[in-house]
Amino acid sequence: MLVKVLVAWFILAAAIAIVAALMPSVDVDGGVLTLLGVSMVFALVNALIGPVLHFISLPLTLITLGLFALVVNGVLFAITAGLTDSLEVGGFVSTVVAALLISAVTAVLWFAIDHILDRPRTAHQAQA
Repeated sequence: MLVKVLVAWFILAAAIAIVAALMPSVDVDGGVLTLLGVSMVFALVNALIGPVLHFISLPLTLITLGLFALVVNGVLFAITAGLTDSLEVGGFVSTVVAALLISAVTAVLWFAIDHILDRPRTAHQAQA
């Protein structure tokens, strides 16, 4: 359980670093420890405020067939930038695009890591 939490934390930090490298409007001032701190704040914002915002915006999300959830994720990313001095984001559209890219990169990294960790072992590997 603890291993999965730590892996999720590092994956989110890597996703934020990749998005910061790809988008000029997203800037993280600092190194690896700063990225880990920003990812921890982002995870806490998503865990504490995210469900409330998603619930409040449920009618708009249903009307837009789920697209408004991207706006909510952008707002959560903007809240994270407001809470940390190390993260700077651009305008509204770039924040929503950054949140979308973070979600996509996180999904790809989870798929890759999960595929590596859960691959079946052969008989030769099980004996070693």
